Amino acid sequence: MKITSVTRYKGSTYEAELDDGRRLYLHADIITDFGIRPGMETDRDTLRKIVYASNFRRAYQRALYLLDYRDYTYSEMFGRLIDNYKSEPLCTAVMTRLTEHGFIDDERYAERMARKLVEVKHYGFRRSKRELMQKGISEFIAEDALAPYSDTFAENLAELLRTKHSRCLTDREDRKSIEKVKSALVRYGYDYTEINRAVKEYFENADDTEEEN
Repeated sequence: MKITSVTRYKGSTYEAELDDGRRLYLHADIITDFGIRPGMETDRDTLRKIVYASNFRRAYQRALYLLDYRDYTYSEMFGRLIDNYKSEPLCTAVMTRLTEHGFIDDERYAERMARKLVEVKHYGFRRSKRELMQKGISEFIAEDALAPYSDTFAENLAELLRTKHSRCLTDREDRKSIEKVKSALVRYGYDYTEINRAVKEYFENADDTEEEN
């Protein structure tokens, strides 16, 4: 096979035409790396390497473009790439490069997301862990990211009772209202044991305040 012409196509992309009529659209870096020029003879194996290198570069640059807007987990980015490039070996190779360069780091992602889930949204351990795993974070990484917040979960639960749910906790005998609050807190990711303890402490603190007054 012979490359019959190499012409600038658009920006830094060149069009290389083969003598069988096929056209390859290659970045200038690929042109330089493989010494592609008019009249160049190439075999099928070299042509595969050129196409692979071009697709790898395109996929890698696409990933960097996406990362300019937000962080991605390994699973999320792999999914985005495979949707576009269809080749699992190619996308795996791109992901390896991204992780080696620190652009994809599930532990770092999990730490940042855990902070938001716990400190901003006030989710409990269960909900926080589920949210992390839905992003493709492994169970072990999710648990490690949440480990520093063991005390914070209890503080957040007490704060939710004092602020968001206090209007439903005016009467310890109002079982319907109390159960409504407990159900809401379960959805936040707290388990019944810690919820029951927090509600009990809430009413005890309320009694102490009344006695002081």
